[in-house]
Amino acid sequence: MWATARDWLGDVGTVVCDGLSLAFTQREAELLAFRTEKRREAGAPIRIVSTARAQTVEPGLSDHPILAAHCPVDGYTSAYLTGRAFLAALRDAGVAVFEDTPVTGVEPTGKGYTARAVGMDGGPLTLHGTRLALCGGGWLEPMADWLGVRLPIKTLVNQLAVTERTRPVMRTVLGIASGLLSLKQFANGTAVIGGGWQGIGDRAQGGVALRPERLVGNVRLACHAVPALAETRLVRAWAGLEAETADAMPAVGPLPDHPDAWVCGSVHSGYTSGIYIAQLLAERMLDREPAMPLFPIDRLLASAAGGNSASAPALVG
Repeated sequence: MWATARDWLGDVGTVVCDGLSLAFTQREAELLAFRTEKRREAGAPIRIVSTARAQTVEPGLSDHPILAAHCPVDGYTSAYLTGRAFLAALRDAGVAVFEDTPVTGVEPTGKGYTARAVGMDGGPLTLHGTRLALCGGGWLEPMADWLGVRLPIKTLVNQLAVTERTRPVMRTVLGIASGLLSLKQFANGTAVIGGGWQGIGDRAQGGVALRPERLVGNVRLACHAVPALAETRLVRAWAGLEAETADAMPAVGPLPDHPDAWVCGSVHSGYTSGIYIAQLLAERMLDREPAMPLFPIDRLLASAAGGNSASAPALVG
């Protein structure tokens, strides 16, 4: 879907390229081999390759990896351009988009739902709909609580950094088996460094601050994989929220005991798979059979305990 985004969404800067997952230790090599086997069983075109072979795929790669997994179909896109493209597509389709309009509560009203919100002018705003989809990421827990559903969602505070523009130093998407590195260089020369290193913050406050020692660790790991990155400088680093369920699987499906109410979120690698997951949910909402099963939240509710969590402003998608 991303490779054909220009046809159905517009130019969002998608680049289709090779991807490499690296192992620097024997433990990572074992994990890499196990995951590669499972992914191949699921049909993914991934295979284990030597360090020498990985360096032909990515000439900028160091000699440090002891093993790699290669996928010829990987890639990345621009979050900024994608956001603009989806906003334009929604408006072109006649969708009413309310920005900077926090929702304070939702309740069933006859054949549908009513959302109470605060308008941009600070006044109350009421929205009505026959179907409801809660797509609030890290805020899914308080959003489900509006309807009396206890859905535990953990909030991760992931640190990321971006470098200044520099010469081409890599042409693939890189990661490591431990999951502690996500690395890519965009066409403008900037490189984005991530990997889930945790910063300071929470659902209520967002990403409050970075942990410098973890930022240094993340950058060192990036330079360990691609040495030429040591020649450039960081220009910005930040912390962003990610939602995670108890089993790290998506929360996508109907909201129990609430007809025509749905949940969609907590999808790891959600930027990659989110468009497909959303398509599956849309098919189900329209009473069609999706191409693959959803991820109903009943499994998560069974282990939930305790009282209701405090509500927090969020958007109803």
